[in-house]
Amino acid sequence: MEQIIDNVHINFDEKSLWTLNVALALVMFGIALEISVQDFKRLWKTPKPVLTGVICQFLLLPIITFILVWITEPVPSIALGMFMVAACPGGNVSNFFTHLSKGNSALSVTLTAIATLLAIFMTPFNLSFWGGQYEPTASILKEVSISPLEMVKLVALLLGVPLILGMLVNHYWPTVSRKLAKGFKMGSLLFFVALVFLALYKNRDIFMEYVLYVFWLVVVHNLVALTTGFSVAKMLGFSRENIRCITIETGIQNSGLGLLLIFTFFDGLGGMALLTAFWGIWHLVSGIALGMVWGFKPIEKEELV
Repeated sequence: MEQIIDNVHINFDEKSLWTLNVALALVMFGIALEISVQDFKRLWKTPKPVLTGVICQFLLLPIITFILVWITEPVPSIALGMFMVAACPGGNVSNFFTHLSKGNSALSVTLTAIATLLAIFMTPFNLSFWGGQYEPTASILKEVSISPLEMVKLVALLLGVPLILGMLVNHYWPTVSRKLAKGFKMGSLLFFVALVFLALYKNRDIFMEYVLYVFWLVVVHNLVALTTGFSVAKMLGFSRENIRCITIETGIQNSGLGLLLIFTFFDGLGGMALLTAFWGIWHLVSGIALGMVWGFKPIEKEELV
């Protein structure tokens, strides 16, 4: 099975990845239309949720992923795909899901920004370290080197620029911002989802044939990630807004970045690419579902912890 799945080539080129990233940037801009400087001032006074979110993403999730891989013993390339997903920072779309779930959007944006910057070092470290600890993946693991300059460009394009533009619109033209926010957020999300399903359609034969190899692993892995964020935040006594945010930030990963690294450094290794691509689809399903369930549950004003 290993040789068969590793010979799979997914039709997802660099142009498609960048188009997907642009869609994510538009989602980020829509979120930023409702964020002000005051949100960040409040967060600086309460750094505990930020540190907790970072620890959940870059320490606890990789550890729990290693345990899950050790228990399930998937094909090595699929296992390496799981390590890749766990090593990636939270995706921009997590900001939308946090907003949808009535979570702390300002905390979500801060976590996404910090996690993306930390990913310059932590993504290759976690991938090589945890992949190296598991013997079947250690044999296929290659040295991962990410250009800091390229990562800075990615951060600026996908997070910094849309965040600044959205906040500027909100600050100088609040009336325009309020009118734009609702429609823009929904429109950008629909654009993003349409791109994902277009990619799925182009690769429908591959997904139909091989999806069962990764389906249950992705579902369980994603559920474990969400549960980790929720449990830690709940144990620490955070407000419901922060619990929802940290849950989503831990369970929604930047699979677009993962795919880019796989195609750049691992020559599109079939098992890795298939698992990461399906994660990119599945976490939309779980994120939207969780966001809608929580979104219908009102949150009373609580003191942020």
